[in-house]
Amino acid sequence: MTTAGVRTSASAENRVSADGAADLTEKAAAVARAAEQHLARAERDAVFPEQALAEMRRTGLLGLLVPAADGGLGGTVADLVDVTMVLGRTDMSVAMIFAMHCQQSEAIVRYAKPPLRDELLPLLASGDLYLASVTTEPGKGGHLLTSYAPLREAGETLEIDRRAPIVTGGTAADGFLITMRSPHATADHHVSLVYAHRSQLCVEATGSWCPMGMRASHSLPLALTGTVPAHQVLGEHGAFHHIARTVFGPLAHLGWSAAWLGTACGALSRVLHLLRDPGSRKGFDLGSELLLTRLSRARQRLDGVHALLRRAQALVSRGTDLSAPGSQLLLNNLKITAAEDCCAAVNDLVEAVGLRHGYLQDSPTRLEKALRDLRSASLNYSNDRLHLADGHLCLLDPDVRLA
Repeated sequence: MTTAGVRTSASAENRVSADGAADLTEKAAAVARAAEQHLARAERDAVFPEQALAEMRRTGLLGLLVPAADGGLGGTVADLVDVTMVLGRTDMSVAMIFAMHCQQSEAIVRYAKPPLRDELLPLLASGDLYLASVTTEPGKGGHLLTSYAPLREAGETLEIDRRAPIVTGGTAADGFLITMRSPHATADHHVSLVYAHRSQLCVEATGSWCPMGMRASHSLPLALTGTVPAHQVLGEHGAFHHIARTVFGPLAHLGWSAAWLGTACGALSRVLHLLRDPGSRKGFDLGSELLLTRLSRARQRLDGVHALLRRAQALVSRGTDLSAPGSQLLLNNLKITAAEDCCAAVNDLVEAVGLRHGYLQDSPTRLEKALRDLRSASLNYSNDRLHLADGHLCLLDPDVRLA
C-alpha cells in the first residue's frame, strides 16, 4: 500500500474469483432493478431513491471499498467503476449517489484513525452507514480546497456550523464528511475534513430541489450545526488538500465518468433494441446513411471515453504518486472528455431517432431523461475550471510526458 494513490489490492485489475465477480454483478443488478421499479416516481417528484439505497444496504455495496479484513467486500477501483456503470445504465442519479458514497468511504478507510475508524468501518460494511459529502459552500464557487466556515475547538470537541448550497442525498444520509476551515488556519486553504453522525447534528433543509436533470439525487441546500468529538477529524487538521489529491479527486473523476458512461451506454442500448425490434423497426430506414453515421458517431464517442476511463483507472489502481502533471492531466481530461462526449453521444441519438423517440418523455429509449441528466456533467465541477488548471499543468510538462 502507498499513501500516494488510492488503496488497492495487489492485482487491482483482477477480481478474487469468478464467483466473486458474479456475486458483485448480481448485487449491482439488484440495485438497478430497485432503481428501475421506482424510476418514474423518483423522476417525476425529484425524490431520493430510497428503494435503491435499501438494496445498496442489503447487498453490502455500501461497503464495497471496505477491506475484507474489516468486514467489507474488499472491492477494487475496477469494481467501483464497473458497478457504477451498471447503475448508470438505469439511472444516473443512483450511479452518482453510489460513486460519491464510495469516494467518502475510501477517505474513511484511508485517513480515519482509531477510535473513529474502528467505529465506522463495521457500519459501512454492514450497510448501516450511507455517507453524504459536504464540500460546497456559499460564496466560494467550485473551489474545493478552500473553506470559509470555521471549525471551532471547544475543549475536547469541535463545533460545526456549516451551510452548503448542494448536498447530494443529504436528507437520507446517516453521516457526513464536511470540509471546514481548520481551527488554527491562517489561510482559506487550511481546510480540515471532519466526520459527523446524523445524530450529532441538527440538519435543516434551507431550500428546495427542482432541477432540469439528476432529479433523484435530491441535492438540497442544507444547514448543519452540532458538536462532535475532536477525534472525528480525518487525517490532520488543515490537510484536506492531501485527501483531495489522493482520494477525493481521483475517485470523483473515475466515479462520475463511469456514471456518465453507463448512462450513455444504456441510452444507446435502448435505441439499438428499438431499431432491431420487429414491432418498431418498420418506422425507421435502417439503410439510411445518416442514421447509420449517427449511430457510429455515438458508439465512437463512448468507446473513446471507455478507453480513457480504463486508462485512468489503471493509473489510480497502481497506487503511484498522482501529483505528477501528467497524472493530474489524465484524470482531469477524463472528467472533461466524459462529460462532453457522453452528452454529445446521447444528443447524436436524439437526432438519429427523431422527435417521437428522441424528444418525448414516454419513449422507451429514455433519451430525453438521459440528455437532461448528462447536461449536468460539464457543470459538476466546471469543465472551464478544469481547463484553466490543465493549462497551468501543461506548462509544467514541456516534454509532454503522457501518464
